[in-house]
Amino acid sequence: MSVTSRYRQAWEGFWREASDEPGSVFWDAEPPLTAAVHLGLFEPLLADPALPLIDLGCGNGTQTRFFAGRFPHVIGVDLAAAAVEHARRADPAGQAAYRQLDATDKTEAETLHAELGDANVYMRGVLHQCEPDDRRPLADALATLVGARGRAFLVEPSEAAGAVLRGLAQSPEGPPAKLAPVFRHGIAPGEVSDAAVTGHLTAAGLTVLEAGELPLTTTEHTADGTRIRIPSTWLVVGRAV
Repeated sequence: MSVTSRYRQAWEGFWREASDEPGSVFWDAEPPLTAAVHLGLFEPLLADPALPLIDLGCGNGTQTRFFAGRFPHVIGVDLAAAAVEHARRADPAGQAAYRQLDATDKTEAETLHAELGDANVYMRGVLHQCEPDDRRPLADALATLVGARGRAFLVEPSEAAGAVLRGLAQSPEGPPAKLAPVFRHGIAPGEVSDAAVTGHLTAAGLTVLEAGELPLTTTEHTADGTRIRIPSTWLVVGRAV
C-alpha cells in the first residue's frame, strides 16, 4: 500500500510553504538539542555502526547533516519532494544523499534495502504523523530496512503529549506561530498510545532493545521565552538476536 494522495499533498503543501530559514519549522530544533542527544542513546546499541544510516522523515535535513558528520554513509528520505528539495538546498556540499520515499510502500522499502543492504534508521515523530492505516506498513518498512543487523531509533510523542499539543492549539491567542502551519495543512500529530507504538513494532518482527522517556525539544517558545518541549518516548529496536 502507499499513503493517500490527501496525506501526500498535505506534506507537499507544508514544505512548499516552509521557509529555508533555520529553525522556522516547529520540530526543527538544533542538532545539539535533538540528534546529538539521541545519538548518545542510540550509538551504544548499534550492532554495526558502519552500516548506512537512513534518516526516515528527514524533512529539511537538519538532523541528517549532523549524522553525516558522524557516519560514513547517510541518506535522508522523505515522503514530500518539497522536503527533499529543502534538504538538498541546505546541503550544497552534499554531506548526505537525499531522496523521496513513501515508507508505507512495501516495494519502495524493499528497493532501498536491496540497494543499501541492512541499515541503521533514525526516525523522529513519523509514526504519530501517519494516518492510522499507515502505521503498521511503516513498522514493516522499518523491519525491512534494518534487516538482520541494523537498528532503528525512534522518538515518538508519548500519551501525555496530546494534552500539551491541545493546550497549545486551543490557546486564546491561537496556536504558536510555528505550530499553526502544521494544523493548517492538516498534518497535526495523531494520538497513539505508547502500547500501540510497541505493538506495531513487535507485529513487524522487531524487538524493543531499550526504551525510555525524553522530551522532544521544538523551535517554538512560550510567552515567557521558554522552549516548548513535547513529552516523548524513545525506543531502539532491531531483529531479535
